Amino acid sequence: MAFLALGINHKTASVAVRERVAFGPEQLVDALQQLCRVTPCREAAILSTCNRSELYLALDEAQAEAILAWLAGYHGLSLDELRACAYIHQDNEAVRHMMRVAAGLDSMILGEPQILGQMKDAYASAREAGTLGPLLGRLFQATFSTAKTVRTDTRIGENPVSVAFAAVSLAKQIFSDLPRSQALLIGAGETITLVARHLHEQGIKRIVVANRTLERASLLAEEVGGQAVLLADIPEQLVNSDIVISSTASPLPILGKGAVERALKKRKHRPVFMVDIAVPRDIEPEVGELDDVYLYTVDDLHEVIAENLRSRQGAARAAEELVLTGVDEFMARLRERDSLDLLRSYRQRAEQLRDDELAKALRQLGNGSPAEEVLAQLARGLTNKLLHAPSVQLKKFSAAGRHDALAVAQELLDLDGAGQHR
Repeated sequence: MAFLALGINHKTASVAVRERVAFGPEQLVDALQQLCRVTPCREAAILSTCNRSELYLALDEAQAEAILAWLAGYHGLSLDELRACAYIHQDNEAVRHMMRVAAGLDSMILGEPQILGQMKDAYASAREAGTLGPLLGRLFQATFSTAKTVRTDTRIGENPVSVAFAAVSLAKQIFSDLPRSQALLIGAGETITLVARHLHEQGIKRIVVANRTLERASLLAEEVGGQAVLLADIPEQLVNSDIVISSTASPLPILGKGAVERALKKRKHRPVFMVDIAVPRDIEPEVGELDDVYLYTVDDLHEVIAENLRSRQGAARAAEELVLTGVDEFMARLRERDSLDLLRSYRQRAEQLRDDELAKALRQLGNGSPAEEVLAQLARGLTNKLLHAPSVQLKKFSAAGRHDALAVAQELLDLDGAGQHR
């Protein structure tokens, strides 16, 4: 049995290629069933995100080329085109790769937590498709366990490494009771959308989105249960806003010192936390001179992010060790299962020999043979039959000069003296 992990990701393939190799949620069940039907795969799962498309497989023997051919054909790519950006990991390395992915060690943003949820979705889809067998199932469980250990025992996901998350984290440091604060978000692009979602997750109920067009602001405000206003309404909203985060494409500042000063007087100088993520800046630098304003720029956030990344990279080294431990433990358990299957077969054979000898002994007793003779014959017969197959093999090994096999047999049969007097 072989494990394979193969696919493409943000490090090996362009966005254009990743788009073509992506699997939509509605495709997964059909794709998995087809994969196991037309290739040598016995068990299969597919992980497909914006940054990667990967196949996790259990096969009788590694046949990566056949799997790549299926993946290329399914998405209408040439095999050469796919092969140029694909990676293939086998057995221990496949297990290690899965665990690294789940722990966020292979992500574009080191330590990002979303990938573990996406991995669990891949597991669920494989179960739904009926392609998640016992081996792959155990591998997924070991992967989830290792990822959890990494999250628990290291700080790899603790510090923010995105501008949006860093801005919200700074707000949490300044306002001890963040949910009771009001946030004014200026703009409605991707960064502000992420900021709004992070604030909403932190429990802030009052979010106002100000934008040049009300329609765009309304879409975002509706998503987070907030209020949409136009840029012209900002001075009025400033009075009640404890947090102001701005990210627009405006070539000129949107917030000046005078407007903020007037709002502060009406607020009776309650502090305001401001983050200007825009380049060029949306908030005049002079606003930062006001006593009750904590103004941060995108450069300030980048310094926070750089420090946090250094912290994550230190944690990543510890995480890699935990992953290696996870791989070793999983492969050891897998090897133990191989021995269990062997032991089960050997025990079944021994029990069959026992039953045969016992039946013969019972017949002899029924015919009136002395019990002592029957028991002695039972013991001799059982011993001879149990030793017959090993004896034949040992003679063959000796005749062939297989000293390695003889040494293993001596250890296996405990003939080195350690167990002779037990």
